[in-house]
This record gives sequence, structure tokens and C-alpha cells, in this order.
Amino acid sequence: MGCKINSFPPSISKIFTKTPKLTSIQTKQKSFPIVSSSLSQNHEEPITTTTQTQASPKTSIYNVNFITQNSCKLGISIFPDFVYNAEGGIGVGMGTKNETNSSNEVSINFDIQTLYIPPLNSKTTTFLGLPLPPFLKIEISPELFQGIIDEETGKVNLEFKAKFWFSVGSVYKAPPLIVWTVLTSEESVGTMRKGRGERLSKEGKCRLVGVATVQPIDDIFMNTFLGLPTECLADMNATIAISSS
Repeated sequence: MGCKINSFPPSISKIFTKTPKLTSIQTKQKSFPIVSSSLSQNHEEPITTTTQTQASPKTSIYNVNFITQNSCKLGISIFPDFVYNAEGGIGVGMGTKNETNSSNEVSINFDIQTLYIPPLNSKTTTFLGLPLPPFLKIEISPELFQGIIDEETGKVNLEFKAKFWFSVGSVYKAPPLIVWTVLTSEESVGTMRKGRGERLSKEGKCRLVGVATVQPIDDIFMNTFLGLPTECLADMNATIAISSS
């Protein structure tokens, strides 16, 4: 757009014949350094990042109670099964479920300090239809019990690790046999042993089976008598109750 400059009248033009003095404010303004265009061109704009807050997954907490029942079995090597009444066994655990996905699986972790499984002895166990001799006992010391339960299908898979202590009165106590298996409501098959479980019912009843390989221990008698390494089968009739925390 064009700009038209008007000439001042003579009376007014005399006022500006001398250079006006700058005020202190004007002087300070003129003393500001001039930033060259090259610096402004090389200046990099700060990179701004947008932090996105992700919603943490909603997790439901459950109380889990495990109770062992009658009609359990324990088989080892080529010997017939021990028929075992495990009534009185109990365990307490916690379950967690991620509600943000479509899975119905509940992760279960039992507190080993609360887990008790009755021993096999003359009061709880028979072998070939006869009670075990009073002096023979097999104690079970759980070390790990955790896994997954599908609430919709009733499928159960619980990793189980325990020490089995064989003793004959106060005369003999063998080093522990380590049994490490997955107790499942499905089928568990080894080379010598196999078993089939039953899925968790609406009443909380289930049968869990697991085949494990038992490694030799530092005891010549037990290694020879049982033919270690060998397989054992745990067949456990149980009730599992899951309730909201």
C-alpha cells in the first residue's frame, strides 16, 4: 500500500530543527542488542513431548481355600497305589484376575506356611487293602503351590513341589524325595504312570493328578528299593473355594 507524506507547516518544522534528546527509557531500549537473522535461523525449537497416562489394569482380588478330601492316591515306581484319606488338609491362598481382558483365568498363589497335607500312616492309608504298619510313615512338606484356575471351564493347573519324608519309627529316616509336578484337572501322562483329573465343579469339588519324576537321593537303600530314578503319581481329591476379597 502506498504511503503519502505530508509536509509540515513552517511554524511546526522549526521545532524539529534540533535533534531531540532521548529519555532514559528510550536509551535503554536502543541499547538492546540486535539478534542476527542467522542465529534465529539456526535456533532449534524445543521438542515438546506429550506424556500419555495409561490407565492401570483393573485387578480383582480373591480369597482361596484349599481342602483335601478322602479317596486320594499315591503311587510310586512299580508298586500298587497307596489309598489315602487326606481329610483335614488345608491351605489358604490369594487369587488375582485382570478384569481388562476377556480371560476368565485366576492366578492362584497359596501361602506355604498355611498349607498342610496329612501324612500317610496307619490311620490314613491302606496298601493292598491293609493299613500301613504302625511304624511306617510318609510326611509331606509342601514348598510350592501356585497356578491357574479358569472360572468358566473349571480347568485347574497348579504347580506343586514338596518333600516326601519316609521313616520307619525312630530307627530309620531317609533323605527327602523331591516331588515336583503340575497337579491338573486334565490328564497327566508319564512313561510309567498316568492319571486323569476332574474339573472344578460349581460346588468347588475337583480331582487333581500329577506325574513326577523322582530323582535318586543320597541313600543306597531307598535308591535300590524304589528303583530311583522313577515316577510317582499324586491323585488328590480336593475342594477349592474362591470368594471375592
